[in-house]
Amino acid sequence: MANGLYVHSEIGPLKKVCLHRPGEELLNLTPDDLERLLFDDIPFLEVAQAEHDKFAELLRNEGVEVLYLEKLTAEALDAAGSRDEFTEQWLDESGLRGHNTRAAVKEFMDSITDTQAFVEKCIAGIRKNELDIPHGSGSLSAIVDDQDAVTDLLIDPMPNTYFTRDPFAIVGKGVNLNHMYSVTRNRETLLGKYIFRDHPEYKDAPLWYRRDSAYHTEGGDVLNLNAHTLAIGISQRTQAAAIDSLARNMFWGDKGCEIDTIYAFNIPASRAFMHLDTVFTQIDVDKFTIHPGIMGTLQVFKITKGAVDGELKIEEMVDTLENILAKALGLDAVKLIKCGGGDPVAAAREQWNDGSNTLCVAPGKICVYQRNSVTNDVLYKEGLDLIVVPSAELSRGRGGPRCMSMPFAREDI
Repeated sequence: MANGLYVHSEIGPLKKVCLHRPGEELLNLTPDDLERLLFDDIPFLEVAQAEHDKFAELLRNEGVEVLYLEKLTAEALDAAGSRDEFTEQWLDESGLRGHNTRAAVKEFMDSITDTQAFVEKCIAGIRKNELDIPHGSGSLSAIVDDQDAVTDLLIDPMPNTYFTRDPFAIVGKGVNLNHMYSVTRNRETLLGKYIFRDHPEYKDAPLWYRRDSAYHTEGGDVLNLNAHTLAIGISQRTQAAAIDSLARNMFWGDKGCEIDTIYAFNIPASRAFMHLDTVFTQIDVDKFTIHPGIMGTLQVFKITKGAVDGELKIEEMVDTLENILAKALGLDAVKLIKCGGGDPVAAAREQWNDGSNTLCVAPGKICVYQRNSVTNDVLYKEGLDLIVVPSAELSRGRGGPRCMSMPFAREDI
């Protein structure tokens, strides 16, 4: 674990995890901006923060070291002296129009002396009324855009940042630094770029995927089955072409990746099933939660190294999901536990609130959302040890305990 990263499974005892405490970015959500910013509702920040603080406390109680994304980014920028470079790239990706507007925003951001407060402001976004910028600011496009704008935001917030699972994924001792599905979220990967390039503890990590890659992929679609095997969703957020590219980098790259097999799961492309981990997650050595709505509809491909440099061998798996997962894990059998207990109404409701999106702290011990009472009761009866997270407001962002966490280190099992 020379670079501080070590994740070879979904269920090994969790030692270190990266979170982001929801902040003022949620205060910059308005009804008119929700769809563009990938939200369905506006969480009440004070309660969302209290719920998130409880989530972090529960993890610490299990002996997990909790890291915060905003602090890691600030430490990276300070350690390398790269804050100016970060600022310029953040401005490049902010959607600003006009030289004068950009100069005013840069001056405003440079005036924030504390680096962590600066990073938090980058995440929070900037309202038009926070700066005194002359109308148009020397740019025809700025004048026209301002006239047509239906938002009071100058720079959009990054309200999805508390879902730290998605901008990057730790695989083994390296990182998938993702090119995300939407412009709104792809800015989050900028934080990961500087952490894994400049942070003293993590800067030597190899990158299996890069944020400037041509195809989009997100961390919620990546499950570490073991040290040599990944499961990846082909979903609304991850393209099949991205998996091709990732597989070639892992199999044929020169950075010593341990992965030699990838299972690609083709799931329905919809908001409800946006990532693989919204429809199933591993919760014990031989158990998975699953949304019953996808059973019987999954197309699964096994990808391994081809015979010549850069070639992939792709085989469609014609078998039950249970058998495919059992073979991938080297087990005789696995058990799939249905979200909502199999009741179609409860399953749809609780899957929408991430009943299948659990974070495994150790084999058989999982973090679950409190509101998914039907699924939680089923899991309890199946012998799972539940760590229950309050979720009235956090769940409004459409992501569960797994979505809100990125493991940096797990023990082997």
